Amino acid sequence: MNLQTAYNIDDLRRIAERRLPRVAHDYLERGAEDDVTLSLNRSALEAIRFAPRTLVDVSKRSQATTLFGGRYDAPFGLAPTGAAGLYCFEADVALARAAAAANLPFVLSTASFVAMERVAREAGGTKWFQLYANKDHEATGKLVRRALDAGYEALVVTVDVPVGANREYNLRNGFQIPFRMNLRNMIDGMLHPHWLANVFLRTLMTSGVPRFQNVDTDVGGRIVAKNLAEFRARRDALDWTDFAWMREIWPKKLMVKGIMTAEDALAAHRHGADGVFVSNHGGRQLDGLGSPIEVLPEVVAAVGGKLAVMIDSGFRRGTDIVKAHALGADIVFVGRATLYGAAAGGEAGAARAIEILKGEIDRVMALLGCNTVDELAPEHLRLPRDGT
Repeated sequence: MNLQTAYNIDDLRRIAERRLPRVAHDYLERGAEDDVTLSLNRSALEAIRFAPRTLVDVSKRSQATTLFGGRYDAPFGLAPTGAAGLYCFEADVALARAAAAANLPFVLSTASFVAMERVAREAGGTKWFQLYANKDHEATGKLVRRALDAGYEALVVTVDVPVGANREYNLRNGFQIPFRMNLRNMIDGMLHPHWLANVFLRTLMTSGVPRFQNVDTDVGGRIVAKNLAEFRARRDALDWTDFAWMREIWPKKLMVKGIMTAEDALAAHRHGADGVFVSNHGGRQLDGLGSPIEVLPEVVAAVGGKLAVMIDSGFRRGTDIVKAHALGADIVFVGRATLYGAAAGGEAGAARAIEILKGEIDRVMALLGCNTVDELAPEHLRLPRDGT
């Protein structure tokens, strides 16, 4: 199987699985603890059924989507994905370029292996910066100013990480950032020569040991953080006053990522947010949490029209994206889907993932009897009953 014979995202996932050593594969594929929420993200989407309208002229279909005054060619964007550089060489640049070529918004993670300035310089299109903040306003302010100076159009503040998740497979695999190869991982790396040569060793020769370039180094490339613990320090002390402070220092669009209740969506509105991401971090933080698609309707009912409502976590098919729009999402963000593509074939693989999703969305819209994304509505769905 190659990129052109990969007909869906799961095909790309299988290519990625063959290429990646366990330490990288598990970090991409797994969630937190027992993967209960990870699985629920899929089952909740799959439980929603369609209610199509027939004998509708759908010959003029368009996926064009407008958000914050920008017009995009499809109703989804690329979500922030930390440590993407484990899956292909300079994946953050590759993903940003693929998004720009498809005219989709791209969100760069704080935890990227390529500095935000380089990504902004080397990839066009719409770029937002996702921020992991902590209580140290001086350190957080430096990141915010760097994003502003680099030209990022929006700041996305992730709020569902007061502490690190319980990912036991990382401990078993010896995963750490800055990345280190122990004996087990070295052997596994040699069994995956494409990854070893084209991802790990290429990164090592180009920019050194894989590390979080936005927090481990400053704008001049000097190392300023020693380990992941320092990066995570004092997140558990954050509250809405810190978000209000970020609103004061960030003059562009400001969003909150990690919202799972209408109450928090309303709090985001009160504190000056322009949008919210309904998200459970792809099932990677709190195991036992519900799926974003389950709470999307109540968030839309609470703040729809006041704030942009975005959603991520678990989206693998164009059908999933269509369902979210029918329930009121302004745009959907995909993470693992395009990472599978990047792992399978770099920028071309990410572009293939985007192409697959766009093709599926177009087909589903036609079969539902819709010409535009704005026509998608709850009446096109049959929602599962409570308790089923």
